[in-house]
Amino acid sequence: MKYRKLGGSGLLVGEIGMGCEGFAGKTDAEICEFVDLMELEGVNCIDLYSPNPQIRKGLGRALAGRREKFILQSHLCSIWENDQYLRIRDIKKVKAGFEDMLNELNTDYIDIGMIHYCDSLNDLENILSGPVMQYALELKNSCKIKCIGLSSHNPVVAKKAVESGLISVLMFSINPLYDLQPPDEDVEQLWNPEKYSGRLFNMDKDRQELYEMCEKLGVGITVMKAFGGGDLLNCALSPAKVSLTPVQCIHYALTRPAVSCVMSGARSIEELKESIRYETAADDEKDYASTLASFPSISWEGHCMYCGHCAPCPRGIDVASVSKFLNLVRAQGEVPETVREHYGALEHRAGECISCGACESRCPFKVEIRKNMQEAKNVFGS
Repeated sequence: MKYRKLGGSGLLVGEIGMGCEGFAGKTDAEICEFVDLMELEGVNCIDLYSPNPQIRKGLGRALAGRREKFILQSHLCSIWENDQYLRIRDIKKVKAGFEDMLNELNTDYIDIGMIHYCDSLNDLENILSGPVMQYALELKNSCKIKCIGLSSHNPVVAKKAVESGLISVLMFSINPLYDLQPPDEDVEQLWNPEKYSGRLFNMDKDRQELYEMCEKLGVGITVMKAFGGGDLLNCALSPAKVSLTPVQCIHYALTRPAVSCVMSGARSIEELKESIRYETAADDEKDYASTLASFPSISWEGHCMYCGHCAPCPRGIDVASVSKFLNLVRAQGEVPETVREHYGALEHRAGECISCGACESRCPFKVEIRKNMQEAKNVFGS
């Protein structure tokens, strides 16, 4: 398992994480089997949005004696009432729900206290200026949570949360089709067939800005819905009418700026193993670019997807990384010091480009890479 820094949180997470919705209805022994495999393969980040006591207690028992080996991303504002899940902001219920969480998980701390499911600006404003954030800060100050996060499907809301400086981790829904869609406060619109009925061009501007902002400000991203609830894996269900593999979906998410960990919503051991297989997959298995380029009625022409199809460069330049750093500068209108440092750490930089055009001949998205290399040379000075 490869590990990545989760932004500036101080946490180190495996590229593959585990979302626990698939634990519903599982016995303690079955949940323990999942955790055994996770420990064996180095899957150390666990997302637990469900307040279902059966899931929490089963996971707590499975983690007994090895809690310190795992990073728990567990959700505030998610409670179990009348045998069903509820998203709430009532601070009394939020506090009671957190204490229930600790008791049921048999732990005295949560690594990432994730404020659950915020997709509207009004909701975000109430969270940031009200008792929910105040309580989250109190939990952090008392070491009951190590850092504060927020989950969202709306890039405009997520940008505001990141800009507040109050969160260290963002949980966000990322896959190639969601990235085409404009912001909406209704998550169901992301999969509305009408949204895919016409021609679609390139990544939504707000989503691109969000990923680049997180990279600049040191907010780590954990990814949900990388497979679109499984629909992207089935050409009959995917709005693109072309299927992707789990490995391709994971690689797409992990090549977005600031992304550290992709949650597998595995409902079986075999599905979890399929996600973990990403770590040993060959480069051609990870390649999503050719498949994206084949999507009917969808075009990413001229937009660098950081897919690496441009490699190898005869001068050894990591073209995808140079392009990523250049886009960060374009988005910010300046050269952030961290970006300058990352660029300077590259073994070969844009100034070494000989304009041979080999990269452009391989790019499925017709990016003008030679122009980008010249611009990067001018921006970074080498």
